Amino acid sequence: MPLDQIDVDKLGTGEETQEMTFLEHLEELRWHIIRSLVAVVGLGIVLFFFQGWLFDTVIFGPTKADFFSYRAICSLSNSVGLGDMMCFVPPDFPKIATGFGEPFIMSIKVCFIMGLIIAFPYVLWEFWKFIKPGLYSKERKAARGMVGICSGLFMLGVLFGYYIISPFAVNFLAGYQIPGVQNTPTMSSFINYMIMFTAPAGLIFELPIIVYFLSKIGLVTPEGMKKYRRHSIIGVLMLAAMITPPDVVTQFLIGIPLYILYEVSIVVSARVNRENEEF
Repeated sequence: MPLDQIDVDKLGTGEETQEMTFLEHLEELRWHIIRSLVAVVGLGIVLFFFQGWLFDTVIFGPTKADFFSYRAICSLSNSVGLGDMMCFVPPDFPKIATGFGEPFIMSIKVCFIMGLIIAFPYVLWEFWKFIKPGLYSKERKAARGMVGICSGLFMLGVLFGYYIISPFAVNFLAGYQIPGVQNTPTMSSFINYMIMFTAPAGLIFELPIIVYFLSKIGLVTPEGMKKYRRHSIIGVLMLAAMITPPDVVTQFLIGIPLYILYEVSIVVSARVNRENEEF
């Protein structure tokens, strides 16, 4: 390889980068996308064969009285001396399918969305493999472990939405009654709400990572985030209101960790700012 085609900043890392044409970059991206889709589809197919367990235990789990969150909250209430004050269970309600092929279509939808959630770390890793050759050694070093951190935050957000947001939301929405109206949710509406309670929470938990990259390019500073801290509280409550039902308790349950993430993002931005000053 000619010396002028070697990235001098990457010497000593055991890697050499060669100039690629635009079409070669597209071909490389295509294979990363194909491998990601294969992982998602493969997991979706596997889950489809276990859809009985998937629906009964996972999807409809928050509708059952023995769900982990209900038992944990009740146990916590008893341990702090409040008795059964915080104990609650969701009302018993049927889930109906109104369309001829709705059960089959929703089974496919749920399996592949779950496949995407489970395969998220691998999809992120494929994305990282695509952009990594174009980075300098300093940028690679700064982004070390980013795939693991992003994956961990996403999974933490999804679990938070599933075990914290969904039980309170299901209890509120299923128990809300209008005189003369029978609340009988369809299967599709229930599943769509469960997706809304979990997937956005996983993306919201990526806030520190977003702030990290915005701080790297100078669009966000710790001073600016501290200056608008009070404004962020209002923004957090508004965001919590958009992704949760109109239940004050549920809104605060999502609002508190969101604000904690904002404070963590200030620390992340300050660290990036110090690193930029050193360079």
